[in-house]
Amino acid sequence: MNNVIVHSFFSDFDINLFKAGKHYRLYEKLGSHITSVNGVKGTYFAVWAPAAKSVSVIGDFNYWTEGKHQLNVRWDSSGIWEGFIPGVTMGALYKYKIHSNHNDIKTEKADPYARRCEHPPKTASVVWDSQYDWNDRSWMQKRHQNNAIDAPFSVYEVHLGSWKKKIEEDRSLSYTELSEELVNYVKEMQFTHVELMPVMEHPYDPSWGYQITGYFAPTSRFGYPEEFKTLVDKLHQNDIGIILDWVPSHFPEDAHGLGFFDGTCLYEHPDRKKGYHPDWKSLIFNYERNEVKSFLISNALFWLDEYHIDGLRVDAVASMLFLDYSREDGEWDANIYGGRENLAAIDFMKELNTEIYSSFPDVQTIAEESTSFPMVSKPTYLGGLGFGMKWMMGWMHDTLLYFAKESVHRKFHQNDLTFSMTYAFTENFMLPLSHDEVVYGKRSIIGRMPGDEWQQFANLRLLYSYMFTHPGTNLLFMGAEFAQRDEWNFIESLDWHLLQYQYHNGIKNTIKDLNILYRNNEALFEQQFNISGFEWITYDDHENSIIAYIRKDLKNEKPLIVVCNFTPVPRVEYRIGLPQEGVLEEVFNSDHKKYGGSGVSNTNQIQIENKKWHYREHSAKIKIPPLATVVLRYNN
Repeated sequence: MNNVIVHSFFSDFDINLFKAGKHYRLYEKLGSHITSVNGVKGTYFAVWAPAAKSVSVIGDFNYWTEGKHQLNVRWDSSGIWEGFIPGVTMGALYKYKIHSNHNDIKTEKADPYARRCEHPPKTASVVWDSQYDWNDRSWMQKRHQNNAIDAPFSVYEVHLGSWKKKIEEDRSLSYTELSEELVNYVKEMQFTHVELMPVMEHPYDPSWGYQITGYFAPTSRFGYPEEFKTLVDKLHQNDIGIILDWVPSHFPEDAHGLGFFDGTCLYEHPDRKKGYHPDWKSLIFNYERNEVKSFLISNALFWLDEYHIDGLRVDAVASMLFLDYSREDGEWDANIYGGRENLAAIDFMKELNTEIYSSFPDVQTIAEESTSFPMVSKPTYLGGLGFGMKWMMGWMHDTLLYFAKESVHRKFHQNDLTFSMTYAFTENFMLPLSHDEVVYGKRSIIGRMPGDEWQQFANLRLLYSYMFTHPGTNLLFMGAEFAQRDEWNFIESLDWHLLQYQYHNGIKNTIKDLNILYRNNEALFEQQFNISGFEWITYDDHENSIIAYIRKDLKNEKPLIVVCNFTPVPRVEYRIGLPQEGVLEEVFNSDHKKYGGSGVSNTNQIQIENKKWHYREHSAKIKIPPLATVVLRYNN
């Protein structure tokens, strides 16, 4: 006997949108939803499985028996199966048992739209109705200011499972514990935003969350969905934005996941040249299928809508853009124009960004894109992909390569450092020192620095201060802010005990003060994506391995002068050309003793002279400490 009552959340208009790939709120329709029908409380289920001959809901309420609760297929060829099951309420475990028309195959799948999942390695979906009273109205009302591209954007990247652990209990912190400890720490460090590596449910810890099976469910490893909302809420109450890593590029082949969902390639592209990722041994979404586009765009909007998320960092964009990504000749087919671009994926990204910025104009999307594909962060109406920002992978690669060199050799490689300025304003760039740079034998950031211990830490302070004063926004992976020595290990906690040592604590203080400098000086953020906000003073003093530049605010009333010395030789009377007369004062010095430096500084105000230098009418002599950055400001 089938105990399913015919019921639907879908209107004809919903179905037309779904078929056209234009339904961007599918989480309100598909999945499981607690409701009442004719006064009887239960749960409405709906799942897309067009190749099925039958779909049963199996769960702990029917002893996981196929056929007891068989859904009804809609008459409109949408491929949606739906129905209401009385008595099924909050917390019920379930899956879909799908009997396919294709080769009589049967699959047993978790709900693609489930709001909660069992704790891995268990794989069932959980009926859930996440009620939460938000207390972040103040943040949401001013978010358009805090998230603007002319606002400070300093991001702390976090892997929740290994940021800090309860050692005595051998466990990670819960969402509730993180809402106190992580929030307080980020606030102390003065970061403007937190970026979380994927929090969506995933079966395999070593994937770091990038192999997702539950796209609409925060992982149960750290608590309930409401507790994750508490973490978001607490961040907002402390004026901290939250960005989520989001993975629309691929998904794993786990039996309960999206792959081969109804006995056919439903979510993945049926052509393995387009549907399988050789590097990650995972499946690639079929961007040519309207219903799949609706799934992905609905998922992006779900996190922005239901969880008040402030931005999405879109993972592996390059792998989506190019048909030949990680493929040899013969392993890929050209597009209809003979090119290597994945035209369907490009259209998807444009549609995604158009809808996000239309519905949530006060958020940001950030592309992790490693190629020279043009106009990634330009608006779609100008022909761009429409992202708000793009990771500046070239800057990261060239800068780390330069800093790894002994200082005596750096004069031969100054171009590695200055080259980024030739393209710095072609995109809205974010400068990333992410988790990818401290794994797989690459060493920690401090581990790449040359010289003795003092020089290593001086180099690191120099790197960070150069990064924070370079045009663009910033991202730093957890542990790098106090110079963790070991590579990141997702199993273990960060080495917080290092903060008892002067040099490590000095790096932490450096980052905190750089965040304060960045937030409090309009010259560092008002024109961070505009060439008008930057001007070289000198980039070709390779003999001394020194560069100097000006960062300018919108009105050019409060410019900052930045001077970097990439050698351990202090320069006590180094003359720089300046844009105007007046008096300079030192507002930041990475060689300060409180950071572990030697203390060489410009303690007195610097009088600017009417003496030509660096093709300018005015100049001044300043002290430049060894392996350090000095930031000066006019004080007229």
